[in-house]
Amino acid sequence: MTSATGPEKTPGEHHVHAHGDAHGHGHGSHDGHGHGSHSHGVSPDADRRYLTAALVLIGAYMVVEVVVGVIAQSLALITDAGHMLTDAFSIVLALIAMRLAARPASGRWTYGLKRAEILSAQINGITFLLLVVWFTYEAIHRLVDPPDVEGGLVVATAVAGIVVNVAAAWLISRANRSSLNVEGAYQHILNDMWAFIITTVSGVIVMTTGFARADAVASLVVAALMLKAGVALVRESWKILLEAAPAGLEPDHIGAELARQDGVAEVHDLHIWTITSGFPALSAHVLVDAEHDCHAVRDRLAQLLRERWEIAHTTLQVDHVVPSVWTIAAAPGGDGAAAPPSAHCVDPRQTTDR
Repeated sequence: MTSATGPEKTPGEHHVHAHGDAHGHGHGSHDGHGHGSHSHGVSPDADRRYLTAALVLIGAYMVVEVVVGVIAQSLALITDAGHMLTDAFSIVLALIAMRLAARPASGRWTYGLKRAEILSAQINGITFLLLVVWFTYEAIHRLVDPPDVEGGLVVATAVAGIVVNVAAAWLISRANRSSLNVEGAYQHILNDMWAFIITTVSGVIVMTTGFARADAVASLVVAALMLKAGVALVRESWKILLEAAPAGLEPDHIGAELARQDGVAEVHDLHIWTITSGFPALSAHVLVDAEHDCHAVRDRLAQLLRERWEIAHTTLQVDHVVPSVWTIAAAPGGDGAAAPPSAHCVDPRQTTDR
């Protein structure tokens, strides 16, 4: 619409961008609360302490498990160790992403590096899927040609692993799991705990029946669990990276509700996306009836979005419904002739709510 160097506004025309401040003035921010940490009661420092403690537990036991797995010739134990390696990797990624996300916005990085958390979750999910391919291949090979497996060593190591993973899962559960980044690390630990339980069962079967293929079967079950967790992480992180509306925030429903508010004639070019976990954002172009105050309508809409949908970061461009609004976007065509007037912004969302 009108810029600092654009055409002069006609009477009755307003270009109000609701980033209003806490007092409702025209050009501040309508953020109802800060988005620096998204801690929801858990401080970033506490998150890092819990994750670091879990990393130490996982790393130490992973070394033990690799050694025992080689001695016992157990693919299930080596699979678990590989899974624990991804656990450790996911925690390291989470810690790095936390530090990056905590950096303040500056320069070209207008949201800071908050998306680092989502990239971390994406990498965690892809790691799951790559390991699934390898473990499945190895398990099928061992089903065809099973090695001798030391069931007693498998059971003892897996039982100890269950204890370690329960402790690590408890530590990470104390952190802020509303972060997809932390949730990715938690899912790694949780899946590893189930893997140890399955490995314990396979070890008991080998000990009591001599059925060595139980070890490979256990690896396939663990791979299936990893596949499920990996797909979920990749899907959720892709939704954020591709700017999909967050779950529970339906643009059609929200647009229709905004359009029903007193004084609102039309809502279009509505976009809802997620900056990072727990940080939804919304922008829209709102046309207001001529007899209503643009500023008052904008403030009411921003308050509605905060209170009903917990969207505190909103940018609402508000204009009165007058003929100038419908023609101001017209620009000269390639031949110098005026382009057809448009009521909407460039590349708008298809739905218009009136």
